[in-house]
Amino acid sequence: MIALASDHGGYALKEKVKAHLDELGLSYKDFGTYSEESCDYPDFAEEAAKAVAAGTCDRGIVICTTGIGVSIVANKVKGIRCGLCTGVTQARLTREHNDANMLAIGAGITGTNAAMDIVDTFLNTKFSGLEKHVRRIGKITKMEE
Repeated sequence: MIALASDHGGYALKEKVKAHLDELGLSYKDFGTYSEESCDYPDFAEEAAKAVAAGTCDRGIVICTTGIGVSIVANKVKGIRCGLCTGVTQARLTREHNDANMLAIGAGITGTNAAMDIVDTFLNTKFSGLEKHVRRIGKITKMEE
């Protein structure tokens, strides 16, 4: 299951991501927001990140206008490695190298077609498992202690 969250600035793109996931037959849980009414992104991004960290959801996608705010919030949750991606190369490498479990997208930065390609790449790319990447992730994890 994929955790989804956005603020008002990312709401429209989140709805498009949901439709895309429906087309792919992938399950998700929407942690809000549920409209374009002004709101605070930490309230929603944190809940999605907590679900991923707890294992309730396998991965997460968080969206705001720039992607920066939601990525900062998600990365504050222990066990989360959230990559802010504006292109498919970043999405591929954040999975292969960082084993990122969350993706942040900026709705005001990334167009719909590009965002769907980023989502697909993020969801379909596996962690490389190379020793150097495992070692580096171990160092990141140790920083959380």
